[in-house]
Order: sequence, then structure tokens, then C-alpha cells
Amino acid sequence: MDILSLGPTPLANALLADDDPTRDEQVYPLDLRFCPGCSLVQIEEVVPPETLFREYVYRTSTSETMVRHAADLARRLTIERRLGAASLVIEAASNDGYLLRAYREAGVRVLGVEPAANVAAVAQADGIPTRTTFFGSATGRSLAREGLRADVFHAHNVLAHVPDLNGFVTGMAEVLAPTGIAVIEVPYVKDLLDGCEFDTIYHEHLSYFSLTALERCMTRHGLVVADAERVPIHGGSLRLHVAPGGTAVTSDRIAALLAEEAGWGVAEEAPYRAFAERVGRVCEELRELLDALRSEGRRIAAYGASAKGTTLLTTCGIGRETLDFVVDRSPVKQGMFTPGSRLPIHPPERLVDDMPDYTLLLTWNFAAEILAQQEEYRRRGGRFIIPIPTLEVV
Repeated sequence: MDILSLGPTPLANALLADDDPTRDEQVYPLDLRFCPGCSLVQIEEVVPPETLFREYVYRTSTSETMVRHAADLARRLTIERRLGAASLVIEAASNDGYLLRAYREAGVRVLGVEPAANVAAVAQADGIPTRTTFFGSATGRSLAREGLRADVFHAHNVLAHVPDLNGFVTGMAEVLAPTGIAVIEVPYVKDLLDGCEFDTIYHEHLSYFSLTALERCMTRHGLVVADAERVPIHGGSLRLHVAPGGTAVTSDRIAALLAEEAGWGVAEEAPYRAFAERVGRVCEELRELLDALRSEGRRIAAYGASAKGTTLLTTCGIGRETLDFVVDRSPVKQGMFTPGSRLPIHPPERLVDDMPDYTLLLTWNFAAEILAQQEEYRRRGGRFIIPIPTLEVV
């Protein structure tokens, strides 16, 4: 069932080396669909994973919020699961080793599985053993045959990226130790709907999950969702603890959250239609604000050369006629140009050096961290525009 079309959109992380106006960018349809039968929300167009992830510009360690979030979780699980030198923690899509580093420092064996060769190399240089491959059924079986069975298996912000969801879950079941547990974090579809977080929709994110959809998927593969909790990271996420069937007692929170989803209509069309209708209004309000500021002669920059930013700017039709430049903490992105809008990317220090009147916060999910980092810019009179979940100027 078609829900929302965001139109032809460039790949969210396909940064450009220059802003040559004659360069053609590859664009793909970005259309959201909903399955009433299984409650899964997903985009229709599947871009080959090799195109999206073999070379990747996002480094999780550049976000203090993400590093702190990962370290807190690793400490908690190390204690709860009584992990030690004989234990093994495996992470799929381990990026630059930001999460596994916390386990290694606690004396726990770790192994990353990361398809992006450039990012895997960063983790390996930091002493995090990393297999440069996509995780799926074949990888899970191969690791199990080597005797590498996970006491804790992490899958953070990766399940949404997987075109073969059943293959990934099969591999996860294969690699789990008999008493092991998988910890999965995914952006939660209810938070997407409530916050009108349409900028979370891009080609890397194939699926948008509810507990209802995930529980059905896990059950098909002999796994049990033992616990679930909502966590605030990334604008609202769902964290699941998944165990081999017969090894775990299901938390009361599972039944409560499933009932809550049924109550708001997880399997019905209406909530998704209402979300789609709000997207147009959000874009209109943002454009009106930016146009008014520009008509007053105000200068506007942006913070965050992010995947979210690509979707928001493309969907709302915002480009160089409105924004002067974008800043980002990642050295990999600095000196390049954003997809579609072709804005030059500078280090964050450019805000204080140049002092634009306003800065559109494209990475609004890290607002608290960024506002604290940019205290000097704000002290000098610079103001931030937070577009989602509610348009706000701070």
C-alpha cells in the first residue's frame, strides 16, 4: 500500500568532490509503502548494498552522544551478562568500532563485521578485529563453524538497512551461543509518525519497524523477543533483547507494547496516511520561515552534512539559494559537497568565523550535544533553527 512519495532523491551519503553544475547525480525514487498483513513499513526502491556501503562516509565516533550511549550499554551488559575474557561480543555493521571499544576496554573479546572497507580499516587500526563483509546467513554460519558464537550480538541501526531481512536474522540465529542474546536497536516507527520524522526516510533505510513486525520476523526464525524498551537515541528507537527459542522468559513489557501498538493502529492505514499529510505542512512551514529570513537579509547556514539532511533539503526544495554552506564534525566530509543541494562542507569552526545569523540544524537528533558545542556561536548572537519534530528557533 503506497503511503508517501518523496520523489527522485540522490543517495543520502553520496557526497560530491566538487560542485560542477554539469555533473549528473544519480537519483532514485523514494516511495514509502505499508503492508497491512505484517505491519512492516518499507521503501519500494532497493539500491544494491554494494553501492551504498562499500565506501561509507559516516563515522559513529564523531558523535559524542552515540559514543556515550554505546559505552553505557556495554557497561550495563557486561555486568548483567557477567561477561569476561572468555566471552565474545560480535557486532554487525560495527562501523569504526565505537561500541566494541567499550567491551575491549572491559577485557571482553570482540569481533566486528563491517562491509565498508574504509571504515573497517579505522577499527582495525584501533585494534578492533573486524571482518570486512556484509552480515547475513552465510556469514553467521561461517562464524559459527569457526567456533565464534556470540554471548552478545549487537545489531544497532543496521536491520533497517538490510534488503534480505530473513537472511540477516537467520545468520543472527546461527551465530548466537545457546545462552547468548542479540541486542537490536532500530528507529521506532511510532516516533517517526509522531514526530513527522520524514527525514529518516532515505535509500539506506529500507524498513521502519514496530515491535509487531519484528516479533513476527523473529518468531519465524526460532527466536524469542525477551524484552523491548523505547530509548530516545536517534529521535526515538526501539531496543530489543532477542534470544534463542526456549532460553528466555518474555518480559511483561512485550505484551504491553504490543497492546499499545494495536491501540494506535499499527496494522491500520490511518496513522500512516496522517503522517504523510503532515509532511507537506512541515516543509511549507520551514520554507516560509527561511524565505522570510532571507527577505530580511539574514544569512543562513546549516549544521550536519547528514543523511537526514539530504532528505529534508531535497523534499523541501532547499538549496544554495537559501543556505550559504553546511558544517560537519567529520573530517572525511569536510571539503566536499552535499548531494543534491551541493552545499560546501566546512568544519564547525566556520560558524564562529563567519557568523551566519541562523543555522538550520539538520542533525536535530543530536540537538543537545550540538547546541552545547556551539555555545560561543550562540553567545555571539547566532541562532539555530530546529526543523523536527517541531519547528523551533533557539
